[in-house]
Amino acid sequence: ESSVFILFGLLVSGLLRVFLNPGSVSRHLGQGRFKSVFKASLMGIPIPLCSCGVLPAAAALKKQGANNGAVTSFLISTPESGVDSIAITYALMDPIMTVVRPVAAFVTAFAAGISENLIGKPDTTRPIVPDLSCPVDGCCDGQNCSPEVHRNHHSFTEKTKAGFRFAFTDVWGDLAVWFLFGLLLSGIITVLIPESVFSRYMGGGFGSMLIMLGVGIPVYICATASTPIAATLILQGVSPGAALVFLMTGPATNVTSLTVLTRVLGRRATAIYLFAIAICAVGFGLLVDWIYSAMNISARAVVGQAGEAIPHAVGLVGAVLILILSVQPVWRFIRSRFVRSRTTTAEPLTADSTTISTPEPCAGST
Repeated sequence: ESSVFILFGLLVSGLLRVFLNPGSVSRHLGQGRFKSVFKASLMGIPIPLCSCGVLPAAAALKKQGANNGAVTSFLISTPESGVDSIAITYALMDPIMTVVRPVAAFVTAFAAGISENLIGKPDTTRPIVPDLSCPVDGCCDGQNCSPEVHRNHHSFTEKTKAGFRFAFTDVWGDLAVWFLFGLLLSGIITVLIPESVFSRYMGGGFGSMLIMLGVGIPVYICATASTPIAATLILQGVSPGAALVFLMTGPATNVTSLTVLTRVLGRRATAIYLFAIAICAVGFGLLVDWIYSAMNISARAVVGQAGEAIPHAVGLVGAVLILILSVQPVWRFIRSRFVRSRTTTAEPLTADSTTISTPEPCAGST
């Protein structure tokens, strides 16, 4: 039901990569306490990066002259939203959540960035050196080749092909394992946890928001992978507002990213980052529950209706294509986690080794 929307989101993300290079707009994020934050919050909405994948991009923005507020905004809006997650939210949930999710990400990012820039002191000593390198094939670095000249290096067809290649290799390569994990987890939740548990403790209200906040902050899950889990939670009796809290906190925070953020931005900025996400997530969660109640809409009744509009045959073809695209990244994940660990155990290397050779078997080994 969600395959066609996933493919659409991937295609848009790939085209964004080649037609709107994020590095080339970084020079706009260093000037002004308000304008830079607005631009960073807006720029992060369509880019499909998870909470760990966004860290290198944010570090590059900081090196290129972006102020702390802009970097903080980018770190929040990017993992909380993306064209792929927006598309799958429409497929698996409903139009209300599809609209509220990116809006909440933008407001949260803007509030955190403004708070950081107002509390902290601007750093005017760092020069702005934007990354203008070619996003298609790296044919030039953008410094020794003017944008006017480089514009003629690649045709529209070449850029489109590069965008497709980036979408189906790099973008889905980063998302495939976590998305499949999210699907499996949503199935396990449906089978093993009774509906009464969710409806009793997370059926709505401030308490359910706090419970979901405690669940979402420490876990690592990308925006796309968190969507089927949130849809399943709603079907099991969790209020849409509590599900939104999970969608906002799960992709944007985890223990690893918070540790790295402390090193990149400092403890004060990290505290503002976490506080803004928590406050806005709970606030928007309560607002969403009120919207559904005021409009007399049952979130459980409308979940997944958009996906039903896709013809079964088309959805089946999309699902098969998604599975084919997932083979290589899933195998790469398995090999890196399990095959390599066994190889490392069986073939230790010395500190001065320059080549890898198969060691002689130990005495008594089989």
